Amino acid sequence: MSFQKRLKSGDFVVLAEINTPKGVDISELMTNGRRVKGRIDAVVIPDMDNGVMKMNALAGAVLMHRQGIETIIHVYGRDRNRLAIQSDLLSAYVLGVQNLIVVEGVGVDDSDHRDAVVVDDLDEIGILRTIQALEEGVDLSGFDLTGSPGFTTGCTVSPYTDDAGMEREIEAAAKKAEAGAEFIITPPIFDIDHLRTLIDRLKSTNLPIIPSVFLIKSVGIARYMSINEPGTRISEDLIKRIRKSPDRDMEGIRIAGEMIKALKDISQGVEIITLGWEHQLPAILDAAGI
Repeated sequence: MSFQKRLKSGDFVVLAEINTPKGVDISELMTNGRRVKGRIDAVVIPDMDNGVMKMNALAGAVLMHRQGIETIIHVYGRDRNRLAIQSDLLSAYVLGVQNLIVVEGVGVDDSDHRDAVVVDDLDEIGILRTIQALEEGVDLSGFDLTGSPGFTTGCTVSPYTDDAGMEREIEAAAKKAEAGAEFIITPPIFDIDHLRTLIDRLKSTNLPIIPSVFLIKSVGIARYMSINEPGTRISEDLIKRIRKSPDRDMEGIRIAGEMIKALKDISQGVEIITLGWEHQLPAILDAAGI
């Protein structure tokens, strides 16, 4: 069953993020895809989301598609104007890539190309409305298309640090739903009770909610996130648990698996994010009983 059909049927969907290479050696990309083929519903492919120059998401998605793996690509306006975005969307559709997540592009201040010019011709709402227009058979200048695409399009909730930030994101999600978003991806949050509250608040959008689960690779990363990304709500108890474990890599995998199990009762899916440790995706799925 396709990702779109499972989403509409209310089934629990499992997504896994896999990054493209910084270069043309696709062996690791393809190996990671084969490792999870048949165990997940779709691979999510970012498009230089952290401002690091890599092979673009569309190329990665097409490579996965050729292997019979359904894909979802990130779309944002940091690097492209409205002309290029529309062209890329039409290209994606005819190449078999018909699932999208509209995201807010991360700036280039901390990227490996800090002199790159940021475009941001269209924001997230603008891109969602662009997708709607293309699906209705016209471009942003009002010209008719020769054949129109059809996408399954999601949006994201950006990280936040406090209740006021959560309220802003809930309001923003409602606007994205009005602009055509069909599902919502949340940021990684390690406090299940707080995540439950966020999911409950987002139900007003009437969209499927898919939380992200982030693989903690080390005590250092856990500590960094707890200080610099307080919205993740990583507790001292969790950090101590990883520190005391005789196998810290495996402990991070177990924590991710536990989070996924908990989400089965409160959400309609999960997106697993490993940031370079895609080879651990099978172990995370094993830990989650998937």
